[in-house]
Amino acid sequence: MKRRETSTDYTRPYRPRPVAFFNRAGHLARRLGLDDRLRVDRLITAAQQKTGFADFGDNWFLEPLRVLVESINEEARLTPLGIRMQRSRLVSALAIRLRAEALLREHPEIRNLDLGEVIVIAGLQRTGTTLLHRLIATNPGVRALRSWEALDPVPLRSERPGDPRGRIRRAKLAARAVRFLAPDFLAVHPIEHDAPEEDVLLLDASFMSQAPEAMMRVPSYSRWLEGQNHTRPYEYLGTLLKILQWQRPGRSWVLKTPHHLEHLDVVLDVFPNVCVVQTHRDPKKSVPSFWSMVAHARGMLSDQVDPDEIGAHCLRKTERMLERSMNVRKARTGAVFLDVPYRDLVRDPLGELRRVYESAGVAFTEAAEDAATAALTRNPKHRYGRHVYSPKDFGCDNRALDEAFGFYRRAYGIPDESAAREDRS
Repeated sequence: MKRRETSTDYTRPYRPRPVAFFNRAGHLARRLGLDDRLRVDRLITAAQQKTGFADFGDNWFLEPLRVLVESINEEARLTPLGIRMQRSRLVSALAIRLRAEALLREHPEIRNLDLGEVIVIAGLQRTGTTLLHRLIATNPGVRALRSWEALDPVPLRSERPGDPRGRIRRAKLAARAVRFLAPDFLAVHPIEHDAPEEDVLLLDASFMSQAPEAMMRVPSYSRWLEGQNHTRPYEYLGTLLKILQWQRPGRSWVLKTPHHLEHLDVVLDVFPNVCVVQTHRDPKKSVPSFWSMVAHARGMLSDQVDPDEIGAHCLRKTERMLERSMNVRKARTGAVFLDVPYRDLVRDPLGELRRVYESAGVAFTEAAEDAATAALTRNPKHRYGRHVYSPKDFGCDNRALDEAFGFYRRAYGIPDESAAREDRS
């Protein structure tokens, strides 16, 4: 059976009829004088009312929140629904901080929990990171962040210990919402309420992550983010992981997000027992694939998606990430780094998985191998459709990509994939 292909008409995002009607009504309300801009004080009040808590503890996160909100208001060009979705997202992040602070006051021993060995997958977007992450996460002894935990890492006041059904229900609704708003997005990045998910969503609780750049046009926030010290958000990431460890212990953890590639120095400082796994793929495939993902994501929130702007912004961002990661790897000679080529991962996933476990000092048991084998069978290629993309859609071509990333391909011996047309990340 032929799989449906993702749209490449990025300037005309898909709009279900109820969404189109809501946005038309919202635009009319704006013309009549409604101010739906985000306000930091109102977001904070809404989170406090939502949780019943008022104490955030250390308020250092307020500066990144203010910078992000200002950038959204001035630059993101969101639809009325997009504004509402971002308001909900920011209030939820603030609520997480409030609930976490209350929980830590009640259970201060959480701060002293040991996460064990930590495997950090830090390849570029679309280089096999999702495949590798989900294979490692099948290991019964390795703890991974689940989608519902990424959205709600802290227990709700109404929950009984060990019964997170309320948070799982929320995650199911969120996954359905994405399917409704952008059916193509699942072919680009699969979203399932209980599947392993990127821990960049936990960094969102500090309002210092690359996630806003992937969802919206926020150039001033992006520039500000690049000039900041990221130790505090990573320390808070560690705190949230310990809260999750307290709820459901694991002998070790696997983390994954391309965001880590830009901050490997901080990762190594904050997580003492860490093995960094960097996946590699020809940038002519991985980079335009990521551009397409950004375009689909932005299309959920805005009617004004500019593929050329996405290409230019993400090209510079990706060059920066690679340069920073290579500098850290040269300087931190005593750290544990493992390179996993995309082609080898696809050809021999179990063999590459064994290499990861050996480097991380985690036992690759028979149960772990059986679980990974079963996962490969359950998740066929193009399960949600065929992801199609081209650098030309974003004002670029293969020659320009080779020129921009020649230093990276030479450093890691990355083969040319010019003839390949399909993606499986």
